[in-house]
Amino acid sequence: MTDPAAKTPRFSLTRRRLILGGSLIGGALVVGYVAANPMQVAGAVLQGGGADPDPSAFGPFIRIAADGWVTIVNKQQELGQGIHAGLAAIVAEELDADWDKVRVIDARSNFRAYGVQMTAGSNSIASNWDLMRNAGAAARSMFVGAAARRWDVPVAEIHVRDSVVSHPASNTAATFAELLAEASREKPLQSPVLKQVHDYRLIGSDRVRRKDNLPKSTGAQIYTQDVQRPNMLVAVVAHSPRFGGKLAQFDASDALSVKGVVDVFAIETGVAVLAETTVAAMQGRAALRAEWTDTNAETRSTDDLVQYFRDTAAGGTDVEPSEFQTMGEGYDSPFDGEVAEFSFDFPYLAHAPMETMDCVAEVNGWDVSITSGAHLATIDQVQSALTARTVPGKVDIEVLPSGGSFGRRGNMSSDYLVECVRIAKRVEGRPIKLMWTREDEMASGYYRPMSHHRVWVQLGSDGFPTRWRVHIVCQSLLPVGPNFTATEGIAHSPYFTTASTVDGKIFTPKFPVIVGFWRSVGHSHTAMVMEHVIDQLARRAGRDPADYRRVFYEKAADSRRLAVMEELCRKADWGKPLEAGWARGLAIHEAFGTVVGQVAEVRMMEERPVVRRVISVVDCGIPVSPDQITAQMEGGIGFGLSAALYGEVTLREGLVQEINFRHYPILRMNEMPAVETHIIPSVNKPTGMGEPGVAPIAPAVANAVLALTGRATERLPFLNRAARNSAGFSL
Repeated sequence: MTDPAAKTPRFSLTRRRLILGGSLIGGALVVGYVAANPMQVAGAVLQGGGADPDPSAFGPFIRIAADGWVTIVNKQQELGQGIHAGLAAIVAEELDADWDKVRVIDARSNFRAYGVQMTAGSNSIASNWDLMRNAGAAARSMFVGAAARRWDVPVAEIHVRDSVVSHPASNTAATFAELLAEASREKPLQSPVLKQVHDYRLIGSDRVRRKDNLPKSTGAQIYTQDVQRPNMLVAVVAHSPRFGGKLAQFDASDALSVKGVVDVFAIETGVAVLAETTVAAMQGRAALRAEWTDTNAETRSTDDLVQYFRDTAAGGTDVEPSEFQTMGEGYDSPFDGEVAEFSFDFPYLAHAPMETMDCVAEVNGWDVSITSGAHLATIDQVQSALTARTVPGKVDIEVLPSGGSFGRRGNMSSDYLVECVRIAKRVEGRPIKLMWTREDEMASGYYRPMSHHRVWVQLGSDGFPTRWRVHIVCQSLLPVGPNFTATEGIAHSPYFTTASTVDGKIFTPKFPVIVGFWRSVGHSHTAMVMEHVIDQLARRAGRDPADYRRVFYEKAADSRRLAVMEELCRKADWGKPLEAGWARGLAIHEAFGTVVGQVAEVRMMEERPVVRRVISVVDCGIPVSPDQITAQMEGGIGFGLSAALYGEVTLREGLVQEINFRHYPILRMNEMPAVETHIIPSVNKPTGMGEPGVAPIAPAVANAVLALTGRATERLPFLNRAARNSAGFSL
């Protein structure tokens, strides 16, 4: 047995804590900011160049080694979006570092050093913009101060470029490496001077590209599924086949007879099977005999739920609505005159990332060690601490890149991490790798909620709305508070500007099916509703859809949408005829502070839309990495189009029917349209790009279908189950 006294206490005095300022150790200079005050330079700390990113008094975001290499500590999770390169470029720009000698490492979970670590809401660049600019500028000021002292010249005469500090007047220069020791002793400026946009040499250029292409291309990138630990066991869990079902009893004898299975036991979420290998664990689970009680389980089928949602929107159930937007006197009075009515049904959608849920955890007394692609590292720390009955500071999470997420790894319950910690606590002192199969991941829930929208619009003689009424039925993603994610993209829409009243109500039913954040969240359905309604209203008014929108945007003084639409119409040749059988569809939507316009070129083939080309225009503020913006737009369109064509999770008497890609098809390579992305120049603070490209593609396609056939789209996906089966995807 290990002697507890022989262990190093987590909060003991270490070399890093002892050395807080004056000398160079191991050739690494660390510069950063106190996370609670990103505008204030805290200073510099010297540390030994190891992998320990724990905070000192100086918040370590930048490391500069003796050979001149600059390492940026990335506190966000890299889950395929390329955020590491964007954040590093912000620092490198202000530091004037040589981009070819900049690398990135991922930060471990550490609230003291980095503040709240959450990669969500397309907010990584926006939330770190000021923080990283100031960190880079402060580090630059230290090298400038060191050079000025060495050469006995004014600071104002010092120039920095590509990691070289120079004094042009005396033709003197030194590299970061040569000045490192002296720079480490400089006190950084409290409020460093930041560059103006017109002075950027790196930000906004095509040089800012991903720095992880090589390991991902060669298979060298390590994901959680690749992690191996000495004496590690593999765990799988048998869950209830129905949402809300509970374990009644189980017989582990057959499972324990499988070679390699070492333990079988009940946990809060089901029955855990522990084995020496993944294969043995899965075979053991297959041999397990478990019985479940469905007393509080969801046993309805999808058709029943759809009808329940429709009845709820009509006021026919006991679900009480709340108002999400009201405007004008008498907003809830009956409509009169010409009224257009619209109805939309949206299904549950799975995340289906390539890497299924997985986690490695080890519990040793108060200490918990976790390795995982942690989307919300700070929340995961807290939830894991509660599970292990320790404090968050005793939970160390090694945050790895993940093979996709789309929101699945970012739920507030930290479900699969908590499950892994529960199992690890049972076998304390031994690392556990929890593995979920594709079927586990698909049937577990945390879906994009299904929803139903009913919209009534009273029209004036000019064909524009005079009154709006919107009823939305959607489960909430949050345990408490208003259901605002279901109304984002509709609330305060510019399309309400011609109306005298707006009556917006949200109905939030509660039942056992588990829902979670899905890429673009509520915008994934609200964009479809508003943009498709507007095209139908334009058609009723005999107006061109772009001209019709222009009236709303001008009345709302929405200069960003106007600029995006004008550029989009130019780039897409809007108004010019296409060859017979093809039509264009337009959609413009704002999500996470970013305005995206898309035009899709579509034809119908055997009652299914075929998209050959999508023209996109985006206003996302200062474009830090145009290459990544283009990639995010392409990825968002592929993701959104896949869901629009095929995405649907259905229940049959409470049992999930789509449990693998055979049943839940995704867009194939030959179905991916050509995508052109055009970025609106801007000097405004950057806004989100990970999700905004998803929302407009479905309404753009629906509006093209409307132009081709005259038929509105009232439900997604475009291809129902029968159509998917005829395309080769059978249940």
